Amino acid sequence: MTSSHLEALRDDLSSTLGDAVTSSVIDRGELTLVVRAADIVAVSRKLFDEERFSFRQLIDLSGVDYLSYGQADWVTNSATDSGFSRGVAKAETPTVETERYAIVYQLLSVAHNRRVRLKTFPLGEPPRLDSVVSVWAVADWYEREAFDLFGVLFNNHPDLRRLLTDYGFIGHPFRKDFPLEGHVEVRYDEEQKRVIYQPVTIEPRVLVPRVIRDDNRFGTVDEPADRDPQDA
Repeated sequence: MTSSHLEALRDDLSSTLGDAVTSSVIDRGELTLVVRAADIVAVSRKLFDEERFSFRQLIDLSGVDYLSYGQADWVTNSATDSGFSRGVAKAETPTVETERYAIVYQLLSVAHNRRVRLKTFPLGEPPRLDSVVSVWAVADWYEREAFDLFGVLFNNHPDLRRLLTDYGFIGHPFRKDFPLEGHVEVRYDEEQKRVIYQPVTIEPRVLVPRVIRDDNRFGTVDEPADRDPQDA
């Protein structure tokens, strides 16, 4: 869609949805509407039912954890003698203040060849939000995934249970404060002749960013790439 079409769609949606939309932005050719959590089902139903919108397809629903958003934990200055980059100092990047969790909906109108993104911020701990399964049936497993990985509870979901993690899994692995090594580990016990769960024995360690170095196979503005011997 062109920028003028996106702006017209934004104005139409904003006037139709009223106070339910708290903000909107057009970025990189995509329109995002931030919707109040209490109005997510009503907004979804209106976008689905009204013919001039006809957003009948929910392409994706995903969670976001904004904990420490805007912070860079480590900065890398140079490689060490061993050839690996190291996180050498804490970066001083200001924290962006926002609600912690968001649920993002990617919608498509096949009839009008339009896309729009909805974003809403469930509140509380655990965070809660009304389910949109009554509008898009495909949201069933999407919402189960968001519950499993982020811990967002969806009110009125027909079968809200974990989808990807194991039975009895502790925590929600896509939350930013979930430890990389996890909470428990699984092993087979020779004496008991069965699989057992036990506290994790992996020691926590700092992961640092990778450094992409120059490759002499590819040239730069000042220095051409190495020639292939077959071209000689």
